Amino acid sequence: MANSAEVQHRDLEISRLQETVADALAEAKRMGASGAEIGLSMDQGLSVTVRLGEVETVEHHRSQGLGVTVYFGQRKGSASSTDIRSAAIRETVAAACRIAQYAAEDLYAGLPDAQYLAHQFPELDLYHPWDIDVEAAKGLALECEAGALGYDSAITNSEGASVDTHEGLRVLGNSLGFLHGFRSSRHSLSCSVIGEKGDSMQRDDWWSAARAAPDLESAAAVGRQAALRTVRRLNARSLETRHCPVIYAADVASGLLGHFIGAIRGGNLYRKSSFLLDCLGKSIFPVNIHIHEQPHLPRALGSTPYDGEGVATRTRDLVRDGVLQSYVLNSYSGRKLGLPTTGNAGGVHNLTLDAGELDLADLLRKMDTGLLVTELMGQGINMVTGDYSRGAAGFWVERGEVQYPVEEITVAGNLRQMFLDIQAVGNDVDLRGNTRTGSILIGEMTVAGN
Repeated sequence: MANSAEVQHRDLEISRLQETVADALAEAKRMGASGAEIGLSMDQGLSVTVRLGEVETVEHHRSQGLGVTVYFGQRKGSASSTDIRSAAIRETVAAACRIAQYAAEDLYAGLPDAQYLAHQFPELDLYHPWDIDVEAAKGLALECEAGALGYDSAITNSEGASVDTHEGLRVLGNSLGFLHGFRSSRHSLSCSVIGEKGDSMQRDDWWSAARAAPDLESAAAVGRQAALRTVRRLNARSLETRHCPVIYAADVASGLLGHFIGAIRGGNLYRKSSFLLDCLGKSIFPVNIHIHEQPHLPRALGSTPYDGEGVATRTRDLVRDGVLQSYVLNSYSGRKLGLPTTGNAGGVHNLTLDAGELDLADLLRKMDTGLLVTELMGQGINMVTGDYSRGAAGFWVERGEVQYPVEEITVAGNLRQMFLDIQAVGNDVDLRGNTRTGSILIGEMTVAGN
């Protein structure tokens, strides 16, 4: 825990950067801009990677950046710099102003409406710097890799284990009077190994991520999980083409929600390039499905008090009782659609699909016979039609039990129908990212193989 002197120093640094942003806003006004937004960031961290018991890389990261956007009426100009000295900031503001002079007028361009800006800033417990030196990080990475290499004799090689730390400071201000900054952190452990059995060779990995180091899985556990995932894939087969139920394991199920968000994102909607166009208020999932944002969860990786425009974030439903309740909009796309911003400039925040009562083993028994997908490859998604086709690997399941690993297959369907055909959501929720979901069982898809 930081002492009072450290806290005071951090507060002074935020105040200093806020003054820098305020000065840049004043410079934009002096140059004739009718509106301006300034973002300033500073990041630092440590990354240590080992492979086969030896240190492979040690990197200290430190970066800073300034982003300037100005408006002259409905004309917009943007410029950026990695130099935040006073002279460089003035030059960056001037560059943005020059660009705006050549921009075409855009009726929908401009700062967010002032009424939506954040005025209260909840304490979200996002900042937990990890005071770890290179030797200690090396030791953790070695422990992680050793946990994998010692798991099974079939593990014959390693692609490495890594320890990564990150802490950052963001300050955002605009000419509407918004000016705020906060610190955050994110740390991770990861491992990737190779296994062999006969003529079969496979690789797989595992990782853990959290705001605070004590919340990470143990190094040995990460290594063992990477090895387990690799060993169980050995001697994989293909499948004959068939129609069958499919379970998306929790760590890949987030991709399905990502496609859903893409379909209700403002840019795709106003361009009329979404398979969920004009679906607001309509049933697009089964009645038991609830999808919502939780931007104010303490320590969560997707938590934030405001979006990339300074608009206050809030807990809100995207889908309730299977019915689409809201889109995902920033100020620009909202204006294009005649709707208010939803506070999603930069994306969604702790997107959550409420879990059911079944764990993965229960889901397998519920499915009885079908495919468990644990890896997806390629990007065969048509956002206009919803047609879906991706390379996959996983396990064939019969009578609720895994029979053998499978690879070189394709899972295909239509996202609109896939969403409606969700049979159950597991309680094995993956909390390592911005999307929180358990495994998802879909009633039927096409599985193409040999």
